[in-house]
Amino acid sequence: MDILALGEPLLEFTAGDDRPLEAARTFAVGYGGDTSNVLISASRCGAATGYITRIGDDGFGTALLRLWQAEGVDTAHVVREPGGRTGIYFISRDAAHSSFTYYRAGSPASRLSPADVPGDAVARARALHVSGITQAISVSACDAAFHAMRLARRHQTLVTYDPNHRPALWPLDRARAVVTRSVELCDVALPNVEEGRQLTELDDPEAVLAWFAARGPRIVALKMGDRGVLLWDDGHVSEIPPHPVVPVDSTGAGDAFDGAFVARLVQGATPSDAARYAAVAGALTTQGDGAVHPIPRDAAIRSALRKDPITIHQRRR
Repeated sequence: MDILALGEPLLEFTAGDDRPLEAARTFAVGYGGDTSNVLISASRCGAATGYITRIGDDGFGTALLRLWQAEGVDTAHVVREPGGRTGIYFISRDAAHSSFTYYRAGSPASRLSPADVPGDAVARARALHVSGITQAISVSACDAAFHAMRLARRHQTLVTYDPNHRPALWPLDRARAVVTRSVELCDVALPNVEEGRQLTELDDPEAVLAWFAARGPRIVALKMGDRGVLLWDDGHVSEIPPHPVVPVDSTGAGDAFDGAFVARLVQGATPSDAARYAAVAGALTTQGDGAVHPIPRDAAIRSALRKDPITIHQRRR
């Protein structure tokens, strides 16, 4: 197994017009959940992936299982909970922004615990991916995430971590404490600049990058949307330019970046090459609606890279 992830999957309902959620007439059904998105992105980039999660034995859980099987995501460590109700969310948008409404309280994934983490699978994986959302949805899920990270470190499995901070899920002080400890335990940190500013109380992207790097990971990729990526690689800082697109929907773009980046790392790419590849993957994901459908495959990413050759500016701090 190349990449294992632990977290919460969700079914997605996207309003079909620019109306408030309560006035929407039609919805497109899709899939979400940040760690699920990461695995699908990595799988489409050629990595062998697997998921550690809990879902209900309802129709939504069945739909997610079919999705993962179609995408080549191993489901051997997916627990189906009798009577469980798989979490869902709604996306509505106007000309200015997208709004998200979640129904996930008491979902099977919120009952993840250390007992759900398969130690042998973590030991055999090349990388383990963990998200701050997993840590925020419940105390037991947070415990499971830390348990998985410690197991991975014990077995020299690469630990990748995206804070994916959602202020509505937990108090800021708790988020800062949990994220700080998680960054100390990871090898690769994958924050975005907005959450980095919230969590560090720093404004300058270089300062945010330095804060994460100072806590021990070998690699930090600070995602900055249409401003590209700042990459820390064992003392070197690189500026990865953005891939030019006209975005339609940014849902899941950061997750697509994460999956592509980790996939390329385990395939042997340098961090800067992996970041350039992942920046293109994230940008292409914004060209369609929803979190999963527009995630690009390897051939599309490589084609875009050939059409948009760039020079990565690298310097030593």
